[in-house]
Amino acid sequence: MGTSITFYGGVNEVGGNKVLLKDGDVNVLFDFGISFSLRGRFYSDPFLSPKSGTDLLKLGILPDLKGLYVFDHSNPEIDAVFLSHSHMDHSAHISFLKRHIPIYCGETTATILYALSEMHATSLEFNISGIEFKTFRTGDRIKKGSIEVRPIHVDHSVPGSYGFIIYTSSGAIVYTGDFRRHGLRPELTEDFLLASADERPEAVICESTNMTEVEFSSESEVMAKLNHIVSGAPSLVLAEFAYADIDRLNSFHRVASENNRQLAISLRQAYLLHKLRGDQHLKMPELKGGNILIFQKEKKRYFRWEHEIINAGETISPSEISRKQDKIILSISFPDLSWLVDINPSPGSCYILSASEPFNEEMEMDFERLVSWLEHYGLPQYHVHVSGHVTPLHLREALKMIKPKRIFPIHGEHPRLFGGFMKDLGEVIMPEKGKAYKI
Repeated sequence: MGTSITFYGGVNEVGGNKVLLKDGDVNVLFDFGISFSLRGRFYSDPFLSPKSGTDLLKLGILPDLKGLYVFDHSNPEIDAVFLSHSHMDHSAHISFLKRHIPIYCGETTATILYALSEMHATSLEFNISGIEFKTFRTGDRIKKGSIEVRPIHVDHSVPGSYGFIIYTSSGAIVYTGDFRRHGLRPELTEDFLLASADERPEAVICESTNMTEVEFSSESEVMAKLNHIVSGAPSLVLAEFAYADIDRLNSFHRVASENNRQLAISLRQAYLLHKLRGDQHLKMPELKGGNILIFQKEKKRYFRWEHEIINAGETISPSEISRKQDKIILSISFPDLSWLVDINPSPGSCYILSASEPFNEEMEMDFERLVSWLEHYGLPQYHVHVSGHVTPLHLREALKMIKPKRIFPIHGEHPRLFGGFMKDLGEVIMPEKGKAYKI
């Protein structure tokens, strides 16, 4: 029959994962995310944006796979797509897929993607209307012809993340997705690693994000640092963190409570929290009576989802924040910095960046603008963060445990460095984009 792996994204870059696994006449994709680095070579929003999916196909941003896309009328040669988690660099380009191609993902991933689609205006590159996700949880097994996929939870910076053990006619193949062993739920990742080790796989496809400038800290260390900053700040504390990072939300909420403050979060963060409340496996603060406020910016018209979340919790306006600065931690994202004019942070206020540092030229430009705002209002910046990605030594221990015959590093910019560090643990293969590797 024969099994092969072809990488259409995630090669020599962070994100953009698109991995095709063929087993005889069965074809399954693992992740279908946007490559921000490749897209950035051609486009710069809002002035230069793609006009159509065919443009992205012609530029090589979308892989040339027959019948896969809504704009291609030939029959698809893909039997299913499996998403490891909801981050856009793993999921966004499902927007272009034909709606009858089954897309499998964790229940939490489906909840997050549906919530994002409600909050964002439909766009060319994120449009999941008409998609009905087929959801799974750990313990499920999904059969597609000669391929059987076993999803197992892992710890990452977004809830509902999974790795996959894939059973093929040529043996087991492991796809890690994005994972870590230093977060709040390391036992999730250990479940996945132990199950993978039991299979003695033919190959492991693993993330290799953290190979240089590795920052190693835990969520408990982050919380201690946040508490140190907040307890010493005499006025407003501003913070930026990913609104799908529930661990970080819980950390800021706890620190706010311990320092007699309330955590004010954006409408988007609150709406996502509201939607995820139905997941009994997640621990999150209550929107009402849970020391959480919803930052309601003054505007003439609110969308339906905004009305829903405004009615679900207690709101606070920019002027109210300005009056009670020493009682608030305000989660504020880059696009909302203009509201600092209304809030007018008092002397002694500070800003905590609790997300990844800039990693490309466009983000560097935004970072420079952020610094301009902070300088104008006299806001020192603290960077307090824990990576969502496994550290090199933890990854080496994981691969040593699994004992794969072949290792394919993706989702990283330094495959040669990875190869040198891991070369005694199996045959390390540096994947080339578009090349099929027989298993």
